[in-house]
Amino acid sequence: MLSVSSDDADSGMESITTQESKENSPKKREVPEEIEEDEEDVDETLGERLWGLTEMFPESVRSGVYTLTTGCLSSVKNLYSFSRSAAWVLFASSTILIAPVVFEVERAQVDEMQKQQQRQILLGPNAAVSGGMNPMGQMGMLRPGPPPS
Repeated sequence: MLSVSSDDADSGMESITTQESKENSPKKREVPEEIEEDEEDVDETLGERLWGLTEMFPESVRSGVYTLTTGCLSSVKNLYSFSRSAAWVLFASSTILIAPVVFEVERAQVDEMQKQQQRQILLGPNAAVSGGMNPMGQMGMLRPGPPPS
């Protein structure tokens, strides 16, 4: 079996005094006052930081990116305007061209319903179901032939 000596089992906690542990603790580190003042003065917004980064690119790259960005923005605005106009023309034209057809179909259906109601009133309830047969065929005229026996 292995035997552990008292030196190997020591965790080392007794060797550090409480004063040393307080000085080395990450909670309280003394920061020089110069650094604290500099940090307070450097409150930049994201826009200011990005603007500061543009100085590392040459003027030709900056102007090219500006031209590309404004061109894309202008193209999107023009495309949106065109799509609005095209949608207006499409819906207005379809309304003007299709509405008369819809009204005419509706009028034809109303006329047909009125004719069926007239047939039903004149010839009875079976006349409306049978449709457009002539009234003589519905009355069941007898054919000439031998008399029934």
